[in-house]
Amino acid sequence: MNDVEFAKRYYEAWNKRDLDAICALYADDIEFSSPYIAALGFSPDGVIQGKDLLRLYFEKALERAPQLTFTPEVLLVGARGHTLIYRNHRGERAAETHETDGVGLVIRADATYSTE
Repeated sequence: MNDVEFAKRYYEAWNKRDLDAICALYADDIEFSSPYIAALGFSPDGVIQGKDLLRLYFEKALERAPQLTFTPEVLLVGARGHTLIYRNHRGERAAETHETDGVGLVIRADATYSTE
């Protein structure tokens, strides 16, 4: 899957709140980091390993923010993946950088948030 197609599927899955479709974008051995991982009590360093734990984290995030939606702003493409820059339902800017494997699944992701 190319980066443009990935971005389309990513935003559709999140905006439909389709947990299965969201998780289908990530490899089984995903390493995912976000400051919210620590805030929600999943790992003190903000990093989780594996799709099972990632699914639990996403499930909790969706429960805590029933109005959660993402509005795309920019897709940046690199040699090993891409970065999605978007606004959330509160108008806050966020970015998720994905390193992908040979079939386009995310093997490493870093979610970051604007301090503006």
